[in-house]
Amino acid sequence: MTQRSATHVLTGTRIRERRLAMSRRQADVAREAGISAAYLNLIEHNRRPIGDKLVGRIAAALDVPVEELSAGREEARLAALREAAAQVPALSGHAMPELEQAPEFLARFPGWAGLLIAATRHAGGLERQLIDLSDRMTQDPYLLTTLHEVLSAVTSVRSTASILAEEGDIPAEWRSRFHANLSADSLRLSTTAQSLVAYLDGFETEGGTFTPQEEVEAWMAAGAPDLSDSADLASDAARVLARAHLDRLEQDRRRLPDASLAQAGDLGDPLLIAERLGAPLDLVLRRLAALRPPGFESAGLLICDGSGALTLRRPAPDFPLPRPGDACPLWPLFQALATPQVAISTRVVTPQGQAFDTLSHATRSQPQGLAGPVLTQAQMLILPAREAAPAATPVIPIGPACRICPRGDCLARREPSILAPGLHGPQALTGRPHPAN
Repeated sequence: MTQRSATHVLTGTRIRERRLAMSRRQADVAREAGISAAYLNLIEHNRRPIGDKLVGRIAAALDVPVEELSAGREEARLAALREAAAQVPALSGHAMPELEQAPEFLARFPGWAGLLIAATRHAGGLERQLIDLSDRMTQDPYLLTTLHEVLSAVTSVRSTASILAEEGDIPAEWRSRFHANLSADSLRLSTTAQSLVAYLDGFETEGGTFTPQEEVEAWMAAGAPDLSDSADLASDAARVLARAHLDRLEQDRRRLPDASLAQAGDLGDPLLIAERLGAPLDLVLRRLAALRPPGFESAGLLICDGSGALTLRRPAPDFPLPRPGDACPLWPLFQALATPQVAISTRVVTPQGQAFDTLSHATRSQPQGLAGPVLTQAQMLILPAREAAPAATPVIPIGPACRICPRGDCLARREPSILAPGLHGPQALTGRPHPAN
C-alpha cells in the first residue's frame, strides 16, 4: 500500500471537519459538488487524492474560501507548530510531541492549533522582553551607577536613623549634625529615585540600542547610510567604530574586487573559492558576508579577537545573538582560536531547533615584528542549513549565552539561566554532578 501524503490527509480531513462543523449532510455536499456521496466519503477519509478543481467545487458547496480547504495555507502554521515542538526539549518533564501527527492535529483542531501557535509566539515575545530587560539591568552603566547610588543613600539614611532612635543621650550639637545628614541623604535618595523612575519609564518594550557596538549594528542593519545622516550613530564612539568598519570594507574590496568574487561564487565552497582566487580564506569569508553573492544571500559573520571578545556581529537571520559582551562558549568560532589556519566546518542547532552551517577560521599575525605581540583573530561564516548535514560534519547544540539559554544539559554552562529557574547549583553549571573532593 502506498503511503498517503500529508497534503491529502490535510485536505480530506479539513473537508470533513468543515462539513461537520456546518452540520451539512455528506450527500447534499456531494450533489452540489457534482460527485457521488461514496466518492466524497473516500476523499474525506483520505483514501482518494483530490485535484484543485474538485477542491474548488467542494469549497463552493460548503460556502468557504478555497484556501480554507487547500494545503498551501497550512504550511506556515505547520512550521509554527514544529517550532513550538522544538522548544519542548528545553522543558524538563514533558514528552516529545508527535511531529508526524501535526498535519492531522492542525486539520482536525484548527482552533486549538491556532491557540497553541499564538501562545508560543506570545511566550517568545515575553522571553525576548525578559532577555532585553535582564541585559539592561546587568549591563547598562547608568542604571548600575544609579542603583548603587540608591542603595548607598538608603544605607546612609538607615544608619543615621538607627543612631537617632537607639542612642537616647546625644549632645545637641551631634543631634543637629545627624539631622542635617538625614535631611541631605533623604534629599539625595529622593532625587536619585526620581531620576531612576524616569529612566525606567523610558525603557522600550522591544529593546533599544545603548552601546556603541549596538549602534553600529543598527546602522549596518539599516544599510550603512552616510555617517552624517544616520540617526543610529548617536555616540562619538559609535561613529569611530562605523568609520573603522567602512575602512576595513574598502581595504577588503581592493584586495578582492566584487567582480572576482562573483565569478568564483558559483563554487559554493569558501575554501575552493579561496583556492581559485589565490586569496586568504579569512578575506574570502569577510567578502562573502559583505557582498552576499548567489548562494550566500543570508550569510552572517562573527569576528572575535584573541580574548574571545566579538569585534563584529553580523548574524544570519534567526541566529541567536545576545547583547554585546556575551556569547555561547560552544560556538565553533572559539574552537578556531585554538587551531589557527585550520578551517572548521560545523553544523550548529539553536534551542528553537533552527540549524546553521558554519565555517570558522583563525589567523595569527605579528604586525610589529618578532619583538611584538602575536595577534589572533577568528571568523565564523554562518549560513542557514539547506539540506541534511554530511555524515562527517559535527552537529553541536548551541545557544545565545548561558544566562539566557534554556538548555538544561549543557556541559559548558557557566551561570544559571533566567529562562530555566530549575537549573541551580553545581550541576546546573556543568550539566553533571561535581566529583567528590
